[in-house]
Amino acid sequence: MDILVTNNPLAQAQFQSEHRVIFLDTDLPGVLTHVRDLVHKGYKLLSHPLSGSVKPNDTPYKSVLISDNSGVTDTQSVSIIEECIQTVQKFPVKNIPEEYIHDLQTIDLTLIQSAL
Repeated sequence: MDILVTNNPLAQAQFQSEHRVIFLDTDLPGVLTHVRDLVHKGYKLLSHPLSGSVKPNDTPYKSVLISDNSGVTDTQSVSIIEECIQTVQKFPVKNIPEEYIHDLQTIDLTLIQSAL
């Protein structure tokens, strides 16, 4: 069964009945770090962690689809997630106004829906 790793409450609510959801109360770097840890344990990326044209510092929300644990580390997934973490670290964190939060959650939800 595919697994959705997210910090987006809209994505959690939308997909919790169809997929295994790991909901994290963390920021974007925290989501990517958690995904990286899972990839090192044998999970494989099924969606790109930085999909869409939204800059990493323009949204605190991220949903990433991964495969179930195969027990074998996928080197391509490791490379992709490590590069994504490095990319996110290059962007300064922005303070997002509260009135944009729902819109940013919706954008992330739309991006992950297109991956599914």
